[in-house]
Amino acid sequence: MKTILVTGSNGLLGQKITEKVLAEGRVKLIATSKGANRYPIVEGYKYIEMDILDNARVKEVISTHQPDAIIHTAAMTNVDTSEENKELCYALNVKATQNLVSLCEEYQIHFIHLSTDFIFDGINGPYAEEDAPNPLSYYGETKLLAELAVKESNANWAILRTILVYGITKDMSRSNIVLWAKGALEKGLPINAVNDQRRMPTLAEDLADACLLAVENDARGVYHISGKDDMSIVEIVRKVADYWLLDQSLISEISSGNLNQNAKRPGRTGFILDKAIKDLKYHPHSFEDGLKILDEQMKKNN
Repeated sequence: MKTILVTGSNGLLGQKITEKVLAEGRVKLIATSKGANRYPIVEGYKYIEMDILDNARVKEVISTHQPDAIIHTAAMTNVDTSEENKELCYALNVKATQNLVSLCEEYQIHFIHLSTDFIFDGINGPYAEEDAPNPLSYYGETKLLAELAVKESNANWAILRTILVYGITKDMSRSNIVLWAKGALEKGLPINAVNDQRRMPTLAEDLADACLLAVENDARGVYHISGKDDMSIVEIVRKVADYWLLDQSLISEISSGNLNQNAKRPGRTGFILDKAIKDLKYHPHSFEDGLKILDEQMKKNN
């Protein structure tokens, strides 16, 4: 059985990987993150505090445990914060990745790197793996630089790009589009949602599954991993309202230009998933099924 080390295990994706490993026992897990473990179950895997910006600590952990694979989920992902704090964004997204991939080279560890649809400009979506990147934001730029560092290394690597991940865990540091829309509408708050950006939202469980499939299949190269439904942001918000029977009259359609966000977003991204379906046997849920899974989890948690 392979041993995997996950960075950023306190995040949504990291916790979903832990959940999946504990439920299915497909691999042995070393979960690592900055600070104390946020996952509610502590048995059945190893948790190690590890800040990916502390190169000496990262080397110590990796050289001691020498896992078969590293799934690198830790990153600065807030697009506007990345624009405001470029130095930290570069350190987290580029430098930390360079350090990790060089250790994977040294110890012959399979490196699974998480990337994003924001490396594309959104003019010609949905995208295939080999389409030319052209990031519009600093966040997208750093994720592309990290990809290049991975590709230029001599490590065995796979890059999994994803889109607009949603889901829920008990202890979340950040919200996501589904929870934000549901929460605001339940409070009776008006929502502005853009009609000129299209995405294929990804259920966190599906992405966690893809990460483990990449390890098990010894995947090499770039893979596009997302949900299967291509929708505008306003359509996503309306589907959330529809599912939980919330007031749709609170939702206003606007264009991106009226949002005054620090970072520019791509118009239409979306992915062609054929390669992941064929090579990894990746089968994403529909958005409707994803909402159903979320709803069941929320009821269980209450």
